[in-house]
Amino acid sequence: MKFTLSWLKDHLDTDEPLEKLADKLTMIGLEVENIEDKAKALKPFTIAKVISAEQHPNADRLRVCMVDTGDGGAPVQVVCGAPNARTGLVSVFSPSGTYIPGKDITLGVGTIRGVESRGMLCSAAELQISNDHDGIMELPADAPIGAAYAAWAGLGDPVVEINLTPNRQDCTAVHGIARDLAAADMGKFKDPTIKPIKGEFPCPVKVAVEDATLCPGFALRLVRGVKNGPSPEWLQKRLTAIGLRPINALVDITNFMTYDRARPLHVFDAKKVKGNLVVRRARDGETLLALDGRTYNLDPAICVIADEHGVESLAGIMGGEASGCDENTTDVLIESALWNEINIAQTGRKLGINSDARYRFERGVDPAFMVPGLELATKLVMEICGGAPSENVVVGKAFGDDRVIDFPVTEVKRLSGIEVPQPEMKRILTHLGFMMAGPGPVVKIAVPSWRTDVHGKADIVEEIVRIYGVDKVPMTPFERGEDARKPVLTPLQLRTRRARRALASRGIIEAVTWSFITKSAATLFGGGQRELEVANPIASDLSDMRPTLLAGLIAAAQANADRGFGDVALFEVGQLFKGDRPQDQFMAASGVRRGFASSEGLGRHWSGSAQAELFDAKADALAVLAVAGAPMQALQIVAGGPAWLHPGRSGTIQIGPQNVLGYFGEMHPSALEALGADGPLMVFEVILDRIPEAKKKPTRAKPVIELSAFQPVSRDFAFIVDRTIKAGDIVRAAQGVDKKLITGVNVFDVYEGKGIDDGKKSIAIAVTIQPREKTLTDQEIEAVAGKIVAEVTKKTGGVLRG
Repeated sequence: MKFTLSWLKDHLDTDEPLEKLADKLTMIGLEVENIEDKAKALKPFTIAKVISAEQHPNADRLRVCMVDTGDGGAPVQVVCGAPNARTGLVSVFSPSGTYIPGKDITLGVGTIRGVESRGMLCSAAELQISNDHDGIMELPADAPIGAAYAAWAGLGDPVVEINLTPNRQDCTAVHGIARDLAAADMGKFKDPTIKPIKGEFPCPVKVAVEDATLCPGFALRLVRGVKNGPSPEWLQKRLTAIGLRPINALVDITNFMTYDRARPLHVFDAKKVKGNLVVRRARDGETLLALDGRTYNLDPAICVIADEHGVESLAGIMGGEASGCDENTTDVLIESALWNEINIAQTGRKLGINSDARYRFERGVDPAFMVPGLELATKLVMEICGGAPSENVVVGKAFGDDRVIDFPVTEVKRLSGIEVPQPEMKRILTHLGFMMAGPGPVVKIAVPSWRTDVHGKADIVEEIVRIYGVDKVPMTPFERGEDARKPVLTPLQLRTRRARRALASRGIIEAVTWSFITKSAATLFGGGQRELEVANPIASDLSDMRPTLLAGLIAAAQANADRGFGDVALFEVGQLFKGDRPQDQFMAASGVRRGFASSEGLGRHWSGSAQAELFDAKADALAVLAVAGAPMQALQIVAGGPAWLHPGRSGTIQIGPQNVLGYFGEMHPSALEALGADGPLMVFEVILDRIPEAKKKPTRAKPVIELSAFQPVSRDFAFIVDRTIKAGDIVRAAQGVDKKLITGVNVFDVYEGKGIDDGKKSIAIAVTIQPREKTLTDQEIEAVAGKIVAEVTKKTGGVLRG
């Protein structure tokens, strides 16, 4: 929400400096994001006159100008390339050392083609006051030489931008902001009574509302004999200061009402409206060419205003071009209505329209201001455009429901810790528009119609505290007590933290993606069920809850690749959704490696060995499982995975078939095509919730690591096995021979080819034997080796390779 200081003073009688007003706005919950003070930013720029303009001796398109800056000193030499630089021109001058906002440079003394230049004559674009950069600014001949340009041009009105929370619809108007500042002792609130304008004739256009749930109230008035043209200077300045483009007087009045009083209106050219108006649901197949030049396809979920021609306006969002006002408009219908907030939001999101009217209506406008807003708009139309008004046509409810809250005054102390005197409570609430009655300890508080967000006692406390001073809330430490502190983080929270650190330490960058994805992507990854559809999505491509984190990560990796950053490794730790039950929501750690983004590091490598491969994704997944406390010795890695992974280049990590902990591998080409991504992509996903909790056993204190004084022995074995046998099966068989003596089994070679029968392969393992009580003899080592061979043969059918 933007407004100027002078606009605020139309509603607030105050002498407080801008800085103090801005600080107070932030303190009362209306956070100031930016203050644009052009007078301050453009202070060094002055009005100057070119007293001579000669051709540059070394450049055809440059002129050497002598400029009178009005400071009483000698003329300043300026080299200028503008085509309109000439003798006698009055323009804007900036001396050396001035910051030029439109070019983001600080001007210095320079030499251009051998001629010194000690300043600059400026265009409007260089001062960021318009997009005109065709030449330097041309000011009237009587402009005061030497005067500050910003002050002369009337740019000394600072623009304030505040960030509103969704509940403060009343502060989408300058009027509402002024009310809050007045309650905070920043001035006196100006709120003159709006007098009704007597109609001179009955309104010939009638209104029918087919569904009162979509349109609780509708007010309409005809004004005949208006003269539409450019709006007055004061109104144009108000709009341009906040970034709106003046169009014509009638349209500018509605825009002014939107920002001044949070009352969006719409004006129809009465001669373009055929018959009476009806508020109804759109019909299948209907379309509307709107004022933004786009044609929208409508359906029965959308509320519209129609006449005998058909749809003329998207209710509460945007009007149609066919009935819009232009310079030929002489009769105008002014509409002021109330709309269903949810329907407005759904329609706006469905059609992708973000208008100022939608922004206010979906938050809930003041229902009691529907008719007064129409009266005020009529007054402005008659003052600026002339005309004769009809009587009002009002359909439905022209006011909101009364809300009275029984409020114990002790709630302020209980909820905030602040002792606020009851007279001060009453003063604050009265200035905010509330009515407080009763001596206490329980008073009755009537909520004003424009505060649609206030419903309970806590809301009343919030209003009192934010005006009284949030900075006065005392700092209160938690009571520690005498008992030992319990762990703050749950096991799952610890896992998520450790997973993030482990993946970051592997050179992967953390990303945060949407929890919603497209229907097609959700279906691809096993989701897309109706229970996981978002009832009110913020965008059409964010319609379903994600069944995996990989969809968002792949989209992020592709976005980087499209911008020239193809070597990227990303991970995310967050929730995924398999169903509508709490037990169907899981915390997962997922990652994507693309291009030359292997575990060896990011960037190109001369040998190509730095390119991400299947085993990088596997190592990422195992690293997460290790730090999350998974029983690593019990893990099984099975070839293959879900359908979206390449069947021959993927694996599943499990503790038995009933407890799948995650997947890793290369994305299937068809899945990449469906996602619009380029491959190959290496991915992994680990479900942190499925990692079993470690069993807690009462034990006596003993060394964590039991070191042996004896030398370990390493023996290598190579087995010929069927191609279907997994290396992990051989490792587990060898480990199970003697768990006290055998401390490590590692696969160091897998071979298929010459010397090996078809359908067979050779798998070589290195076994570490660590004696604990004495040095082993050769016979004892051979006995262990024999048991290893026998056990591997028994479990896998492998034969020791000769």
